[in-house]
Amino acid sequence: MTVAFLQLTLGLYFIGILLSLIYLLRRSDVLARVALAATCIGFAIHSVVLAVQVFSGEVGVTFHKALSFFSWSLILVFLLVVILQRLYVLGAFILPIAFLSLVSTAVLPAETPVLQPMLRAVWVHVTLSMLGAVGFAVAFVAGVMYLMQERLLKSKQFNVLFFKLPPLDFLDTLNQRSMLLGFPFLTLGILTGAISAQLTLGSYVNWNPEQLWALVTWVFYFVVLMGRVTVGWRAKKAAYLTIVGFAGVLLTFLGVVLKGSGIPVS
Repeated sequence: MTVAFLQLTLGLYFIGILLSLIYLLRRSDVLARVALAATCIGFAIHSVVLAVQVFSGEVGVTFHKALSFFSWSLILVFLLVVILQRLYVLGAFILPIAFLSLVSTAVLPAETPVLQPMLRAVWVHVTLSMLGAVGFAVAFVAGVMYLMQERLLKSKQFNVLFFKLPPLDFLDTLNQRSMLLGFPFLTLGILTGAISAQLTLGSYVNWNPEQLWALVTWVFYFVVLMGRVTVGWRAKKAAYLTIVGFAGVLLTFLGVVLKGSGIPVS
């Protein structure tokens, strides 16, 4: 039944994506509202699936569960932004990421190894890492939208998309605040990951690929945040950097989740 619910969730998210993309080229807000309704229903079903997984007594961390949680959290952020800012256009950028994250679980083996029940602290590590990834994903989306809006503004292409995208100042603020929210979660995720490594392997740092990528990503975003706060890096530069940094987040995310699920990584 869980599989059927996930398939229904994916179908509703896909409808939301299609309508959101069409909304970019249309002046009517009806498509956006229908897309939002489909997404909300999908999110409700998705929430039920996650709740069943949590209360089913399974304490192991798998790649499926981590990706599902990442997708769910990203949709939650999108819904909150829409409620607070009426920013329907965000769905055309965030929904595809959440959808691809959830649908990618289909390419994984049906049964993935899990950690031993005694190592429940790994749930904290994976959860924090996923929340950090969500923050950086939103910063990535804000960066992409910023560069699109700036190009439209400079080329004086005042089309439908130009009026749908938020002002540059808003996108710059969203970019910065998303990084400021994601960075502490990533930091705590790395710290709890080190504790999990100590519990499982007897060493806080093992210098494996996922730990190295996590450290590189942490240093990268630390430099970006310090550059914005102290040096005053311009919004355009920060937008480019968050786009580049998200590639590192994806690699770190993959390594952390594979490690937590027990799947060996070279």
